[in-house]
Amino acid sequence: MKNIARKSSENVLFALKNNPVVFLNGPRQAGKSTLVQTLSRKEYQADYVSFDNATQMAAAASSPETFLAQRNGPLIIDEVQLVPDLFRALKMVVDELRLKNKKDSNGKFLLTGSANIMALPKLSDPLVGRMSVKTLYPFAACEALGGNGDFLTKLFSGNFTAIKDKTSLNDAIRAATFPEISGKESRERSEWFDGYLTTILQRDVRMMTELEKIGLLPTMLRILANRAGNLMNDAEIARDIGLNPVTSKSYRAILQAMFMCFDVQPWYRNIGKRLVKSPKGYLTDTLLLCHLLDWHLDDLLMRKPDLYGHVLENFVATELLKLLSFSNVRANLLHFRTSDNKEVDFVLERPDGTLAAIEVKKSDRVNASDFNGLKILKETTKTDFICGIILYSGKDVVPFGDKLYAVPIAALWQ
Repeated sequence: MKNIARKSSENVLFALKNNPVVFLNGPRQAGKSTLVQTLSRKEYQADYVSFDNATQMAAAASSPETFLAQRNGPLIIDEVQLVPDLFRALKMVVDELRLKNKKDSNGKFLLTGSANIMALPKLSDPLVGRMSVKTLYPFAACEALGGNGDFLTKLFSGNFTAIKDKTSLNDAIRAATFPEISGKESRERSEWFDGYLTTILQRDVRMMTELEKIGLLPTMLRILANRAGNLMNDAEIARDIGLNPVTSKSYRAILQAMFMCFDVQPWYRNIGKRLVKSPKGYLTDTLLLCHLLDWHLDDLLMRKPDLYGHVLENFVATELLKLLSFSNVRANLLHFRTSDNKEVDFVLERPDGTLAAIEVKKSDRVNASDFNGLKILKETTKTDFICGIILYSGKDVVPFGDKLYAVPIAALWQ
């Protein structure tokens, strides 16, 4: 596994200073255990317990209150969602600490989990107002390749410079993945993903929820892989998999809760029915997407260029998701599409309503017509529009009008 400093570390430490409990969730094998153990050796000195250890899990499940009472000082609990009853016990401990000294109650518990706690209200509800939730994804390209991670800052300032980075796009995609396989060869990745999917879909899901047709989850994941970058239509997905729409939607929600896939919601502001209001779907890891499609990256580029375009869009979506998880820039990740199919792949809207927009092109050339969707969004949002860019495979930053630029895709990781 690569020993790479994670850019989320600073956010986790800041949250610990201001909250009694910090929950670090994210996909299994994204590097959560490594991050918290690294922090425990210096910046956040704490005892470490993992519920992947069957004995520790059994002890906590048998008597959560006793398990916590035996611990003095800060405590890290890995894979905490495996003992759901612990959350109410944590609430009681935190409330007692706050009664004694609210200020000294901060930074007592650092929890990790491979399920999205916000999608599991039975777990999250007891700690409302007591817990900060952070998410750690697999390596961002800027982490794996030693970049600054300031793409979003540059985007909202419209301040891009020429790219000197010589890393190929496919090498960046191969680096921006789970730590265990970052930069590894295709055969090693394929074997790893087979085991990973078995663990998630057969073990982890069974421990979190009871599904009547759990065997259909791998099929659903492959259907979602083939639809990556497209509008999500649960009725069509249900028909393809052989489930009713309600059940199909709930199964997709479970895959999202396990951080296998995610939706990008549509952008709109009360301007009637001209805008499409369906989300677009993506897989959380682009190499996993290729594994499910049964294609190698280099073969895709040569033999299936249209499909490669969808894979590239998925890569940009995941990179933006990762950057938003640790950047100081606060924004929602959205997409824009009109009913007559004018679209922009990604819109990042800040809390004050200002926004920046991104279109993705696999080509190394860009022309004025490629900016049509960005121009419509700019006209719609007027002064709220900060910057619109097309990420492309070239090396130069080229202005295409006021607040519009063609920007090398390497800016994502430089």
